[in-house]
Amino acid sequence: MGSFYTNGLLLTRYKGIWYPIVHNKARSQSYMQQTITLQVQPRLKAGKQVKTLRKSGVIPAVLYGHNVESQNLEMDAKIFEKIYKQAGESTLVDLQVGEGAPVKVLIQDVAKHYLTLKPIHADFYKVSMTEKLTADIPLKFTGEAPAVKELGAVLVKNLQELKVQCLPQDLVHEIEVPLVVLKEFGNNITVGNITPPPGIVILNKLEEVIILAQAPRVEEEVVAVPASEKEAIEGIKVVAEEERAKKAKEKEEEEKEKK
Repeated sequence: MGSFYTNGLLLTRYKGIWYPIVHNKARSQSYMQQTITLQVQPRLKAGKQVKTLRKSGVIPAVLYGHNVESQNLEMDAKIFEKIYKQAGESTLVDLQVGEGAPVKVLIQDVAKHYLTLKPIHADFYKVSMTEKLTADIPLKFTGEAPAVKELGAVLVKNLQELKVQCLPQDLVHEIEVPLVVLKEFGNNITVGNITPPPGIVILNKLEEVIILAQAPRVEEEVVAVPASEKEAIEGIKVVAEEERAKKAKEKEEEEKEKK
């Protein structure tokens, strides 16, 4: 989601194709987010007892944040994993604890199993809808770079996400970066090329490079010496050795005659 600025044009995406924007009308519908709801329950077990929860397909969590007391929670592992893939850590989630009213939260600090990489613990941060927050929004690289397709360039990604500041309701799941502008070796996309969605301020430095089209490295070729040249070189060595031996013998005979 979002817009992209390059070569004096502001582009927006419609049905998978990037079009130049020639007006300044609001495009709020492009950034509307669907409501994501997650049902959780208060957690009574703690410490070593948490292991039994995980074995039964339940993972622990904690709720904290704006005007709320810290609360231990538990939730279905498979449902949470699905929600986490959908929301990430930059999309608001309606968290319903038991029969209570849903509260707006962001998923944070998800701990994962060191082998399976499946979530084993999560934090939920309750936000204030009237206070700006800071978040990291993932970048989604779209399209194909002509420099890669036509020249064999290698794309070097320097950033995978952007740090932003905004009100919670202005958060988006991701910001798209079209690669179509990378046409030659050395072309790059910087933070300054990105036009953020309405209400979002990017905190990264404008000159910071997001992605670069780099020429592929060429290994130096080792030139093999032809067999015929090897034989010629060996022949020269033999002749040189014979000449040295001949001169040494002549010098030795001259020394004998002098005596």
